Amino acid sequence: MTISVLVVDDSALIRSLMTQIIASHPDLTLAGTAPDAYVAKEMVQKLNPDVITLDIEMPRVDGLTFLDRLMKAKPTPVVMISTLTEKGADATMLALELGAIDFIPKPKIDVQAKFMAFQELVTRKIIAAAGANVKKRTVETNISKTQLSYSGTELIVGIGASTGGTEAIKDLLVRIPASFPAIVMTQHMPPGFTTSFAKRLDSLCAVTVKEAQHDERLLPGHAYLAPGDQHLSVVKYGSDYRSQLSNHERVSGHKPSVDVLFNSLAQHVGHNAFGVILTGMGRDGAEGMLAMHSKGAMTFAQDEASCVVYGMPKEAVRLGGVVKSLPIAEIAIQLTNAIRAKSKGNRL
Repeated sequence: MTISVLVVDDSALIRSLMTQIIASHPDLTLAGTAPDAYVAKEMVQKLNPDVITLDIEMPRVDGLTFLDRLMKAKPTPVVMISTLTEKGADATMLALELGAIDFIPKPKIDVQAKFMAFQELVTRKIIAAAGANVKKRTVETNISKTQLSYSGTELIVGIGASTGGTEAIKDLLVRIPASFPAIVMTQHMPPGFTTSFAKRLDSLCAVTVKEAQHDERLLPGHAYLAPGDQHLSVVKYGSDYRSQLSNHERVSGHKPSVDVLFNSLAQHVGHNAFGVILTGMGRDGAEGMLAMHSKGAMTFAQDEASCVVYGMPKEAVRLGGVVKSLPIAEIAIQLTNAIRAKSKGNRL
């Protein structure tokens, strides 16, 4: 059974390029192309595509408005086509909040020189979107009022995510109290987009959220996000911990890599670390979480029912590195309770 794809983009060049890519893959079929939201609306009703690729910047009705209406009327897996600009990154964050599964950076003029890499990216994300758990988005207003008095530096929380992870991380962090151990996070995302994502999280959460910098002290009440083009790891520095950024090759197919982060927590933080692996395609983070678990860390995975894509958590569970699989709201509660017990010197 093939995946039918509707391409919505005002650029004839992009429509032609996407048509070529879809036609070349045996598991994909082109349902049609639409130059604007009005044509797209009719085609969605008529063709009932499995996946829609949607340009954010379109005339008359922009992609975000169309996406919002679509997700309310007929929730469908959508992959956004986004420009690599600050404005484009901000719009992409909003699109993911509105219910888009993932996004693809719009190719530059020299796309033909890098066509194979772009083709692989497009097909991989479309196929993942087709299998995603699409739900009508609900606005998170029930922010946790859980109290936690923690001001030490010995405990560190690591979070890893990929497809669907921006909303999953947000849903977790808004439930985290301000007085929380330092949090280090890796989300698969290109450079620039992580900057916008960190700013968005910081405006919503009680903890301070920022993009990680090299060799900075990890402080309680702060969450540090790996930049989109560098691996983030943690090292011990006296009685404290510091962030380390590196520009090494991809690990587990990604840069930044969740495995890099989790393995560093296993090595340098050990039983004082907590690991959380959220929705995502692939297996990045599974081996790192197993390493954390083997060193006595408390580890959580998002459960299948609440994941957009149950790939990374599934692999972590399969390897035996996960202590508990829970929906995000329960992870927040049990993680906070575990930290409270650990900080008081109790056994978990």
